[in-house]
Amino acid sequence: MSKSILLIEDNEHNRYLASFLLHARGWEVICAEDGPTGLRYAQNKTPDLILLDIQLPGMDGYAVAQELRKHAKLLLVPIVAVTSYAMPGDREQCLAAGCNGYIEKPIDPLIFGDQVASFMSGVL
Repeated sequence: MSKSILLIEDNEHNRYLASFLLHARGWEVICAEDGPTGLRYAQNKTPDLILLDIQLPGMDGYAVAQELRKHAKLLLVPIVAVTSYAMPGDREQCLAAGCNGYIEKPIDPLIFGDQVASFMSGVL
């Protein structure tokens, strides 16, 4: 069975590119366009990994990560921030909100799959 990844990303072009690259690795991708939808999908489907945009409309990625961490069945699911926030302290703020890692946008198609795989390595 292939690993499932929940991609919470509001930008259609970013969703398409990331999904394409992840599908090429053989992973199942579930897409959510906003935080509340991503929360529902995460609770219903329990993905193996969550890729989370931080700059989401309405409920930002920090709030989404904090809410995801309130659910016992999601505590061990890695959350990786995929964001254009690259100022000093942004990575630390993502980690403090409950993320396990950080991938900077724009994503590099040549290494994105490997970056995601590094977070999947601990997922059985």
